[in-house]
Amino acid sequence: MHICKICSTFAVAKVTIMKIAIIGAGSVGTNLHHAFELKGIKTELVHARPLTEKGVTGYGLPVTGDGLPVTGVPVADVYIYTVADHVLAEVVSLVHAPKALHLHTSGSMPIEVFGTDKPHAGVLYFLQSFNRVELIDDWSGIPCFIEGRNIDDIAAIYSLAQSLTSRIYEANQHDRERLHIAAVFANNYSNLMYRIAADVLRNTQIPFEALLPLIDRTAAKVHTIRPADAQTGPAQRGDKAVIAHHMEVLSDFRNQNAEFSSEEIAALYRELAALIGKVHNHPTLTKE
Repeated sequence: MHICKICSTFAVAKVTIMKIAIIGAGSVGTNLHHAFELKGIKTELVHARPLTEKGVTGYGLPVTGDGLPVTGVPVADVYIYTVADHVLAEVVSLVHAPKALHLHTSGSMPIEVFGTDKPHAGVLYFLQSFNRVELIDDWSGIPCFIEGRNIDDIAAIYSLAQSLTSRIYEANQHDRERLHIAAVFANNYSNLMYRIAADVLRNTQIPFEALLPLIDRTAAKVHTIRPADAQTGPAQRGDKAVIAHHMEVLSDFRNQNAEFSSEEIAALYRELAALIGKVHNHPTLTKE
């Protein structure tokens, strides 16, 4: 993986005259459409779910006997597929535009999903957490990882990405897969920890907001030091007494409105404490 330096002379102005269709109106597609529109780049947002429903296209139009849309998918120079991985191949198969550039935004799907009938294809993967409630206006700091089938496709993809961000990297499927796993740990699983923390605080007089300065500080530290050096807490320092007390409190934890049971929280606490203890030379930290 390296910073893409290919054809940076491709003007962003070129992107503004492209006809771009974003297929998939979920969190990624909606945010991408919003971002392009803010840059003055017109895109057409197509709801992909109806495309995969038998007998109807995205515009409620009939399909042919073999299941392909008679019409409904807009004619475009670039098709960006922002659909779930498990339906990507099916949605891609419904678009017949061999001269167009076809891109998916998945962190784990291969470029080969486009097949031989789409010779111009690649990946436009923005590493960020998206939702449709809070649309992102400024994409300048969002890393984008790209891949293309040939040098010309890479140049075109770079030009498209450059219209939104300057942080552009080339990354093959091997590297994107590992990046996606890393992102799940750093983002999705850390958010799960926040949900568990909120559960632990239920039925107390302490609001979840009291944790925010700590959360912000923890995130800020890894901007300047390694995560391994930022680790703190009872497991890191080998404090068996504190861990045992926490386990005792969790064993009596009862809250009918909680998302997670006391057994689930206690088991996860024990597992995480053991893992931290192991890498900080406290291998028997959670032993009875």
